[in-house]
Amino acid sequence: MEKPKILIVDDEQDLCQLMKTALQKEGMTEIATAGSIREGWQQFVKFEPDLAILDVMLPDGEGYDLCRKIREISRIPILFLSAKSDEIDKILGLAIGGDDYITKPFSPKEMAYRVKAQLRRAGIYSMEASSSHAPAQADKNIGEFTINGDETEISKDGRVLELTAKEVGLMACFMRNPKHILSKETLFETVWGEDFYGADNTLMVHIRRLREKIEENPSEPAYIVTVKGLGYRFNP
Repeated sequence: MEKPKILIVDDEQDLCQLMKTALQKEGMTEIATAGSIREGWQQFVKFEPDLAILDVMLPDGEGYDLCRKIREISRIPILFLSAKSDEIDKILGLAIGGDDYITKPFSPKEMAYRVKAQLRRAGIYSMEASSSHAPAQADKNIGEFTINGDETEISKDGRVLELTAKEVGLMACFMRNPKHILSKETLFETVWGEDFYGADNTLMVHIRRLREKIEENPSEPAYIVTVKGLGYRFNP
């Protein structure tokens, strides 16, 4: 059986990468991405995917519009991604032809398993389809924290943290370098993949939000400590 082809339409590039990594770990390596309805439709016609994952809010409209367009010619499984958790939004997504609705933030691993479930229902995916992919890396424990093998999910004391893609990236960087001082430049250029110049406020905002999710008292952080003039140190 050929490997299923997956189309991801989301304008958050880091989130697309997280989803791609999670799907690849499950043996689904044929993946195309797009950041808008226009690009998504072009990729759909060119790539001919077996399943589509559509963000509801896109720069040039709603994923619902792209779903309607796909449904005119195809019955492939469609999963919606949305920050909206209201029941009416889920009902709308399913009513216009969606097969599942995932609310952000979500676990990349759960998303991958939902994709597999939809593909199995469509008769496209079998458990044997992923048997040839490389074994997953083991989870790594650092103090109270655990990071899964593909660095897409962080847990604290056994509970999965609801982190954004950038927050996961920051935690992964910290957990690779426990008790080491990491400069702001190193953190930003590693996680964002861009030059740090002028990005001090962006990094500070993300560090503050990350502290709010992992610290007992974010105002007096114990895990992510500021080292004045040098950067940050992770104390697990």
